[in-house]
Amino acid sequence: MTVAETAIPTETDVLVVGSGVAGCAAALAAAREGAEVLVVTKATRPEETASHWAQGGVATARSDPESFAQDVLDASAGTADPEAVEVLVEESREAVEDVLVETLDVPFDRAGSADGEDAGSGGFDFAREAAHSEERVLHVDASTGEHVLAPFLNHLDARDRVTVREDTAALDLVAHEGRVHGAIVDGGDGTAPEPVFAGATVLATGGIGALYETSTNPETATGDGIAMAALAGATVEDVAYVQFHPTAYSGDDPFLVSEAVRGEGAVLRNAAGERFMPDYHEDAELAPRDVVARAVADERERTGEVVLDVSPLDFADEFPDLAGKCETRGVDWRDGIPVEPSEHFLCGGIAVDDRGRADLDRLFAVGECARTGVHGANRLASTSLLEGLVWGLRAGEVAAGFEPRTGVAAAPDLRDSDPALPAGFAREKFVRLRRVMDEHVGLRRTPEGLRRATAVLRRLKGEVDAYTRTRTSRSLYELRNASVVALLVARQAAEADPVGCHALAERGADDDAGRRDEVTPNASD
Repeated sequence: MTVAETAIPTETDVLVVGSGVAGCAAALAAAREGAEVLVVTKATRPEETASHWAQGGVATARSDPESFAQDVLDASAGTADPEAVEVLVEESREAVEDVLVETLDVPFDRAGSADGEDAGSGGFDFAREAAHSEERVLHVDASTGEHVLAPFLNHLDARDRVTVREDTAALDLVAHEGRVHGAIVDGGDGTAPEPVFAGATVLATGGIGALYETSTNPETATGDGIAMAALAGATVEDVAYVQFHPTAYSGDDPFLVSEAVRGEGAVLRNAAGERFMPDYHEDAELAPRDVVARAVADERERTGEVVLDVSPLDFADEFPDLAGKCETRGVDWRDGIPVEPSEHFLCGGIAVDDRGRADLDRLFAVGECARTGVHGANRLASTSLLEGLVWGLRAGEVAAGFEPRTGVAAAPDLRDSDPALPAGFAREKFVRLRRVMDEHVGLRRTPEGLRRATAVLRRLKGEVDAYTRTRTSRSLYELRNASVVALLVARQAAEADPVGCHALAERGADDDAGRRDEVTPNASD
């Protein structure tokens, strides 16, 4: 990522907050329409975005788009919006071919022999992942995200109408009478935050992994976009549905073990060496993520450990990147890779339509911070990059149609009159927040636990709000955002139907709530 050397513009046609695939797609589409685009991102390198860490790949419709749509709906336990799913599936091939293949020339793995068909069919080595009924996932080994995001950012850097500012955070939206006019931006250079006025503002800030102790997200995933939108009055939906990936390495320096490994034949075994997934679901290791994650948690609790047995495949040859990660951590993958569930993806977020429009005028949201309706209560593997790409392109195209209007709305007055807080203040509060989220708003939840979490998180948010009234710092605002979103997750979970990612145990957390026979049945089980 290249840092712009000039001062941050005070006005732009389109302001994009976030530099993952969804944000990049929005910026590209807006620039193609002739708009001046400013991308601001907290990241200082691609590795600090969730898109970079996407392993499995990009699902796309091949010869049977109907089966792709049905797989998305089935994985969501029937809760996804069919119209949103239709948009995703119908536009998948064109978006992938246009941006990833033709514009960025992403080096997707190729099959042994090509049959001359396009990116939607042959020539590529399509993988199958959990809950997919066929091979349809384009990938680059098990490191697809980094091979997509780096060239995407380089491409944007080369476009005259796009300016990318890294190490730059949006602290608050500039809103007036139901319309968003830009954001207050902290340039990370020690100067006071300043407003950037924009014709349209696109939030692409990613997920909420920083709210949990163990997550596949980068540390920067503090729910900023969702919190800013909610505080400005935008609708936030379905944040009860927090997806946990079932196979994250459980040792020091954890990493994600791609679902594609199970798609190629790897199996899960408990500490007794027993393969257990057939006892939980007819699709065994290829069951929906929520089912596999809870099964792994059950078996870890019951037997002490779960490993991913990769002996059925040529692991080092088929997944050299993952084999390398095992070796650098001293893990002999021939004996199995120790795994555990880890927070992975937020299925809900800022409620948007099929063009990424929120219910505040000129505010758009794309990627993980948005609730498009595609995922419902549980996301199908390898659809996150695709959703970000499709909705990013659609939102960017529409966002380019507005001109900035300065003088209409006054920027919020962010006061910094009181002495700075101790260096470890935000970090200590985050420890408290994560403890509550892990214990009560994690993979398994109980009504009483959610009530306790809501009470604690409400108090925590009140404490943080008191500090932000007279102090302005990026770490404090990240803590504010995290506390806002954590409280939203807990509150919505207390009211949401127990389906998909939201497993609700009927007994208390101290009464063996992890046992699968005590959990409210899931429509996808």
